[in-house]
Amino acid sequence: MAVRLYPGGDVKANLTDSESLRTPSLVRGETKSPSSPPPPHQQPPAPPRPGHDDFPEGGARAWLTVSGASACLFVSFGWVNCAGIFQSHYQANQLSNYTPSEISWISALQIFFMIFSGIWVGRIFDSHGPAALLFVGSFMHVFGMMMISLSTTYYQILLSQAICSAVGASMVFFPAFTCVSTWFLKKRGAAMGLVVCGSSIGGVIFPVMLINLIPKVGFPWAIRTCAFLVLALLIWANFTVRTRIPPVKRPFEFTAFLAPLRELPFALLTAGIFFFYWGMFVPFTFIVVEALAGGMSENLANYLVPILNGASIIGRTIPNAMADKLGHFNVMIVMAAFTSILILAVWLPSSGDAAIITFAVLFGIGSGAGIGLTPVLIASISPIQQIGARTGTAFSIASIAALTGSPIGGAILTSANGAFQSTKIFGGVACAVGTLLFIAARVALVGVKPKKF
Repeated sequence: MAVRLYPGGDVKANLTDSESLRTPSLVRGETKSPSSPPPPHQQPPAPPRPGHDDFPEGGARAWLTVSGASACLFVSFGWVNCAGIFQSHYQANQLSNYTPSEISWISALQIFFMIFSGIWVGRIFDSHGPAALLFVGSFMHVFGMMMISLSTTYYQILLSQAICSAVGASMVFFPAFTCVSTWFLKKRGAAMGLVVCGSSIGGVIFPVMLINLIPKVGFPWAIRTCAFLVLALLIWANFTVRTRIPPVKRPFEFTAFLAPLRELPFALLTAGIFFFYWGMFVPFTFIVVEALAGGMSENLANYLVPILNGASIIGRTIPNAMADKLGHFNVMIVMAAFTSILILAVWLPSSGDAAIITFAVLFGIGSGAGIGLTPVLIASISPIQQIGARTGTAFSIASIAALTGSPIGGAILTSANGAFQSTKIFGGVACAVGTLLFIAARVALVGVKPKKF
């Protein structure tokens, strides 16, 4: 019997004459060959296959989900983007007896737990949906922020800011990305751009609030005011963020998180995200401290973070919309290379207020595109039913980069007696390696052809 694979994966058998004589239908005296297809009017309809038409690409529920997801990014990644403000404040106040490297572990662990928690948040999402995650995450994030306002020692700040608040932020951060991916395919880049734009707006609003409130009402009430804003936005998110795909309960298996890494394109993409994030968080953490050391006024230096995050609104919207037309990997490679060049060619030799402000604006655009396109790339090579777990796998590995990048930069800074050049080189080279791995992932998927992908 000859077996042939037809398009669509259907396997059909071609019987030889000798084999057909032994078929049960001919033994019973039937004249019709069993391999003959039934008449067209008797053939069952082909089962529907998932495709572009299955995604609504819009509608009230889809855009409400985008609005709620944007609020989630506002309160999670937008809050984390204040790392430079906290680094500067802690060095001058509560934790003045600690080294910059020791203080940077707070922001590093905060980013780590927010991203690493995706390894189990994504699995819970795939099995149970977003509702419980959003509710519990909202409570933990707000509670952790309230505890920051009461913290005075290193370990108290570490527990409240780096663990409690960060894990809660993770439980609203990942469902936001994943839910939006279930509503859009052709417009996924543009929709994700609007979502991550929330983190840029949060990265502007929160630092400005802290800069202006701390001198007027003190650090504790400045944090509480931010917490009340977070609570209001998370109430909206709990009522609007919904997934289109019904959850499917699966047994918890650790191997499910490792299985995607057996796919070469996914493994290369994950490695690229790791190295890019490893270098990208260095400027976020040290741009304010470096500006102060260079002679910039404290008031202007503190505004570098909102300037950077304000510019990232451009980076998280326009490149994402362009990526839907030009290819998500193509645009990611260009913007990652742009970010690497900025660190090594602009920030490294920069001196003076104008040069640092220029770098902050351009870096905000480049890094914003890198952050905004990351979940789009993961979704583009993932089955929609497994998108939560696969996103968690990629981000949990990237969280190790977020955990170690800033402390390594701080350790390099300390060993260089306060000179920032080596720390900048570390950040730029790490981003460049990430760019090369994005290129390798694209080649593994579609080759070197200059096509949309």
